[in-house]
Formats: sequence, structure tokens, C-alpha cells
Amino acid sequence: MIEFSQTTTIRLTHRQTSIFMNRRNWLRTTSVPAFALLGEMLRLPRARANDPSTSQANALPGFGQAKSVIIVFANGGQSQLESWDPKPDAPTEIRGAFGAIPTSVPGTIISDRLPQLAKLADRYSIIRTLSHEDLDHGSAFYLAMTGTYHQRLSSNPPARPTDHPFFGSVLKRVRPTQKFVHTSVMVNGPAQVPFEIGPGQFGGLLGKDFDPMIVGDVTTGRPPVPGLTPIATLDGYRRSGRAELLSHLEASASQAGTEFSSPMFDMQALYRQAFDMLDRPEACEAFNLDGEPAALRDRYGRHRSGQACLLARRLVEAGTPLVTVVWNHSNRGQDRFSDDEEFGWDTHNDIFQVMGKHLLPKFDQSFSALLEDLDTRGLLDETLVVCMGEFGRAPLVALEPNFDGATPGRKHWAATYSIVLAGAGVIPGSVIGKSDRHAGYPVSKKFGPWDVTATIAHALGIDPASHFKDLAGRPYAISSGSPITELYSV
Repeated sequence: MIEFSQTTTIRLTHRQTSIFMNRRNWLRTTSVPAFALLGEMLRLPRARANDPSTSQANALPGFGQAKSVIIVFANGGQSQLESWDPKPDAPTEIRGAFGAIPTSVPGTIISDRLPQLAKLADRYSIIRTLSHEDLDHGSAFYLAMTGTYHQRLSSNPPARPTDHPFFGSVLKRVRPTQKFVHTSVMVNGPAQVPFEIGPGQFGGLLGKDFDPMIVGDVTTGRPPVPGLTPIATLDGYRRSGRAELLSHLEASASQAGTEFSSPMFDMQALYRQAFDMLDRPEACEAFNLDGEPAALRDRYGRHRSGQACLLARRLVEAGTPLVTVVWNHSNRGQDRFSDDEEFGWDTHNDIFQVMGKHLLPKFDQSFSALLEDLDTRGLLDETLVVCMGEFGRAPLVALEPNFDGATPGRKHWAATYSIVLAGAGVIPGSVIGKSDRHAGYPVSKKFGPWDVTATIAHALGIDPASHFKDLAGRPYAISSGSPITELYSV
């Protein structure tokens, strides 16, 4: 038996308290304006002092090998023990109700509820030692999507305009695409963490113009993006007139002054995106899943997360640099919903019923289909695929009376958890990092979400040690982490 919940909470709390107390005492004694310095501290946590001019990033393996990135986000916290890091020899209260099966890579095992992904283990790499210190969905989701700790650790803060921007928003700032209308698209979003729209998935301090394009449920039978269906009476002449009118409105907004025009700029960005979509038929067609063979749609699974994966493949094929698939839009995992689509990975209770019946079979089907489809089309070599959640689950099965469900589950756990990467030069079939015998703590080198954002930037050919600027010209680090070079070398 291991102790994990109370001791870990106390340790984190003391550490967080120490961090904030040190900041407070330092600010009291310094002669520099407090708010300015605090802003710098919060804007660049863990930041490195690397000079981009001397960086040797492009000399590291994997640099610039990805034209696009697909992030499949396991919203709610995917259990490492029931997926990528099972412990079949651990006691029952640790290993849980599922078993482990060998994969196509000798010596590598994964959950027995992922048989299709077990056959494809020679096409992806597992990292088993992701680790950080945030234990609640909202702030941990923010950390995963931005690579930066939220000011309110282990909390569920709302999204704010002052937030650090989502990585896709940063990408649009430093290298907007010229091939597709949108640099970043989020499918099956926005993510709810747990009941409200979570922070870290928007443009934040860059403004709404840098929000990703958010696409909701693609299984409704309606166009996934409202307004994409061409209007028969809107010919080229009238469309040109509307484009001219939009340009006049944009110019008027620019001359109106910041205080008056801020909401106008927000709407202006949306109008411009919508018009650009209508003016690019090939972009509209990328969202049309009806063009796919029925057998392939069945292979992905006729559910919203499965079809979202299919749309992600279509979008990178059309030239979208970054696509995020939220799996599932709701992170709640208790067996409380009548709608089969509502199950996320937050399985405090009923973990084996929820994962065995709802989550793992669908995930196995769709994620394996995505990898196969990308590979068959020759897209995997130029697409980095990242499957991750905000954290993992605790190495102890227990019933939590404050949550729905009648059978045991697992608490939040961030000390170690697993993610999967594939494509764009990642050496397939490898396992990086080793957890202890209970999948509770790393016993080898650990990595953080900041290293994942650095790896994504690196794969896209962007030096993670460089900076982007906000709309006022203030610099922010692309990432405070380092590329995970172990992905590219044996």
C-alpha cells in the first residue's frame, strides 16, 4: 500500500505557499515597482536566458520535420495505469481490474483494452515520465496547453484576456499560415474543465484575433462551421462588395481609439475569418466529412471524438499547421450521463465501467485509425501527433464519496503520467522514461508540459528559446522547456 493523497497535497501546498511568500517578501523589500516585476515573473516562469541568435536549435534532431501538428487531448486526465503504463504485477488495489498485453514492439506492454493500438506500437513512442505540480483540471489544462503554470495553482480559474496564449495562438503570432485560412483549429471544443470553458485554449493577451478556430460537434449532420454553406444568390460581384464594406469597417474601427474599438476588433476578427473561409472554397471543403468513404468514417468511429480525429486528418491534409482534438469536450468521467458522448477521462469513481465501456474502446478505435490513416497517406512523416491529458490518475483504486458513482476510481495524479507521440521524425516503438512499480513516481528522467510545448515548436522549425511579442511589443518566451531529444535518438 502506498500513501499518496494527503501527503502529496500537503507537500504541494507548502511548496506553493513558499513560492508565493517568497514573492511577497521580495516585493516588499525591492525598490523596483512591484507590479511590473511581478508581471515579468508571471509572464516568463522558468524562462531561460538563451539568446536566440546563439541558439543551436536547428542542429538538434527533429528540427523542422513537421509541417503540421495534431494534439489529441484526453480531457480530464487519462489514467496511465489503464492505458500506456500498466503494472500487471502490482497489488490489485494498484493495478486495477484491467490487464496488460504485449505489443508489436518486443518488451513493451500496454493496457489489454487497447488491442488495436498494441498492434501499432511500432508507429509511436511512449513517454512514461511526464510530471508537474498542478492537481486541478482548469489550471493543469492551462499548463498543458500553454506550457506555463497558471498564477492560481491547482484551481479552476476562468479564461481571462490576460492569460498566457494557447500554443496555437503563439504559432499564429510568430508564423501564420499562408496555405490555409486558419493557423490553429480546435475540434470538438471548446474544452469544459470541468463544467466551464477552461483557460489556456484562446489567444489570451494576444487578443481574440489569435483565438483558434473552434469547431464543435461534427456528427450533427450540419456544417461543422456555421455559415460555410455558400449562398446561391451571393455571386462574385456581391461578395466583392461585402469585402470592400468589411475593409471600410476595419479602417473605421482602427481610427476609433482603443477604448471604443476593442469590442469592434473582436468582432472584426471573426468577420474577417468568416469571409476568408467563404472566399476559399478549398478551405470550406476541408470541413466536409461527407466526402470521405463510409468505411473510413466507420473505421474512425461514428461518435464525435472519432469524427473529430477524421476532421483533424483532413485539416492537416489541407495545410492547417496545428489541430487540437478535444477528447471529450466534457472532462467528467462518472457514470452519471445518459448521453454516451459525455464521458471524459476524469474518473474519480466507476473508472473501470466508464473506461471499459465508453472510453477505451472508442479511443483505441479512433486513435489507431488516425495513425493508420496518416501513415497510409504519407502524412505521418510530416505530421507530429501528440496524445496527452492534463495529468494522470493516482496509483490507488479507492471510492470517493464526494463524487458520483458507486464503484472505486482514481484521483488526480501529476507526479508521473504518460503521453504518446508519433510522426515527424519521432523514432517509433520506443519507450522513454520509467515509472516506479506502482506508476506513481518517475525513477528516470522526467519531463514537463513545458518540454512538450518546446518539442512541438522544435518540430515545426521554431526555436523554443526564442520569443514572441504581445500587441504592445512586450517579449514572451515561446517555451520555458527544452525539446525532448530522446524522441529522435535511440
